[in-house]
Amino acid sequence: MNALILTTEEVRAAEQMAARSGLSLWTLMQNAGRACADVLAERFPSGRVLVLAGPGNNGGDALVAAERLCAMGRDVSVFELTSKAVRSEDVRLASEALSCPRLPLGQVRPAPGDIVLDGLYGAGLSRPLEGEAASVIELINAARVRVVAIDLPSGVSADTGAPWGPAFRADITVTFGARKPAHVLQPAASLCGRVVVKDIGFERFLDHASALLRCNEPELWAHRLRWPTAMCHKHSRGRLAVVSGGPSNTGAARLAAAAGLRSGAGVVTLFCPPHALPVAAGALKAVMVSTFSDSESLEARTDRADAVVIGPAAGVTPETRAHVEALLRAGRPAVLDADAISVFSDDAKALALLTVNGEAVRENEGAPKGAYVVLTPHIGEFERLRPGVLETSPNRITATVSTAAMTGCVVLLKGPDTVIAAPDGRAVVNTHATPFLATAGSGDVLAGLIGGLMAQGMDAFDAACAGAWMHGDAGLRAGPGMTAEDLDASLRQVIQDLYLRCHATVI
Repeated sequence: MNALILTTEEVRAAEQMAARSGLSLWTLMQNAGRACADVLAERFPSGRVLVLAGPGNNGGDALVAAERLCAMGRDVSVFELTSKAVRSEDVRLASEALSCPRLPLGQVRPAPGDIVLDGLYGAGLSRPLEGEAASVIELINAARVRVVAIDLPSGVSADTGAPWGPAFRADITVTFGARKPAHVLQPAASLCGRVVVKDIGFERFLDHASALLRCNEPELWAHRLRWPTAMCHKHSRGRLAVVSGGPSNTGAARLAAAAGLRSGAGVVTLFCPPHALPVAAGALKAVMVSTFSDSESLEARTDRADAVVIGPAAGVTPETRAHVEALLRAGRPAVLDADAISVFSDDAKALALLTVNGEAVRENEGAPKGAYVVLTPHIGEFERLRPGVLETSPNRITATVSTAAMTGCVVLLKGPDTVIAAPDGRAVVNTHATPFLATAGSGDVLAGLIGGLMAQGMDAFDAACAGAWMHGDAGLRAGPGMTAEDLDASLRQVIQDLYLRCHATVI
């Protein structure tokens, strides 16, 4: 799978490079239109096809697709949106080659069983649709017929992940070369339906080496997973520390600790206040339990830990902030979740200073350079950390990337389109998940999973990417009715399958 996610400008640059090399835009348009026709015919082998063609290159792709579908013997009608804009030479060629019936756009009347090929507007759209185009979109959406969109559903902003206004709800979107942000960011991703990426000839001009944004797939990180060898023992497999809240708040930390153990960490210890020890110890088996009394003792007792998870049900208190500060000043590789993020409300700069100081400690100890802290906020926690950034950013990708750069941390912004960013600008979007993960304790499992991978020596960014995908896959396997406790059994299956994949093939 091509994991790249490119902006419209990046795709346009590749197309222009292809044109300069001698590959004409007309050839690209023919390839794109034929690819769309083939996808539609394969997915919907019967039914009348209503082709909607706009005035631009997206419309040209639609006209080429219409002619190919006619050649296949399909019942095709073309409905064109008239425009005062001058058509390009390529669109003119596509129009001249069309042999099937054509009518004004306003005459389209969808009926049950029809398939609509949407070629009104593509990635170049920069304003809300209105007038005839908007009316037709509302008509077709209300008719609940099948829709195949070319590049993007008309009405969607390619780079922000949001509709400009009225927009098609597509069953399939056929795009070219690589995905765009709208294909993976909500709410646009839901409007795209299933996204099919087709090669049409300019793909060799895409700059794979410098692309910083990708879809989260095992191919990106599976070869970096740590697996035990014959000479391993539990301490060599990584030691994870998980910090718990008080007696009535140990459940979240216990979920995180169990996930860390499941990830492969050899030893997991839950650290809790002394008065919480009976509760925690009575509910755990393979996870060890220890106590701490203050930040100084927590720092000392986690001295041998390869990674620490702190925040799940820790409490938004001065004590929690002091614990986080002590761990980061000591250079502990850490996952900060939930309350460990909220204690830095509107104070991200303080967090950034702590990571800088911790990095200096790590360098003196000879630790690998790079981000060693992962933040796992949901939208509310992100907003508390950096008020207004999400609202003023073009999309959640840029907001997450800027926060990673500012704090020096890997940032995992949770959601249906989870974004993971490193301070150096690399980012992935994880859509491999299920809405059923929106349940209490699910985020604690994710934090523990990432912490366990880090404890085994995995780089913080890779651990966050792997953890998000594994967490999502476990949720998909658990399915409807799942609770956070169900994820443990599913995670075992996920990890077993990844092990077989890594040892049976070269990734």
